[in-house]
Amino acid sequence: MGKERLRANGIKAHATQKPEALLYRVILSSTQTGDVVLDPFFGSGTTGVVAKLLGRHWVGIERDPDYFRIAVQRLAAVQPAPVAAVRAAEPRRQPRLPFGALLEAGLLRPGQALFFQARDAVQAIVLADGHVQCGEQTGSIHQVAHHLSGAPCNGWTAWYYEMSRCSKSCQWTI
Repeated sequence: MGKERLRANGIKAHATQKPEALLYRVILSSTQTGDVVLDPFFGSGTTGVVAKLLGRHWVGIERDPDYFRIAVQRLAAVQPAPVAAVRAAEPRRQPRLPFGALLEAGLLRPGQALFFQARDAVQAIVLADGHVQCGEQTGSIHQVAHHLSGAPCNGWTAWYYEMSRCSKSCQWTI
């Protein structure tokens, strides 16, 4: 569907053409620039198009000669982005900041209240060792957030604090 749907003589060129946005997310999240992407059912070449746009090499296997011709024409029209533009930040390789470093830097204080998902009703207290305590639950910001939400949770996005010079409407995420 949509503008990217390939048509031949007014009808769909391929019955199961995948959206480029879907392949974009898959390839970007699972590969690095220069990696090889294999699509054993290449069809109209969407995987190759997106791989080429993102600076990945690709191998496509297609047995239907009509689909093969469509994919070749489609790929010939693709101009890859400059390498610098497709290098995405890798969250797991970014420098990490321990929660305790916020205490050491004086950005948070032991005894200060944190609000879970910006709700006043659920608060935790910052402990001097870099943990937080919410009721009987004590642990890292991630462990306590996981306990409260009942699911894996990134504590950095779950907790808020109130700056002393602001009103309650001025809350900041950690």
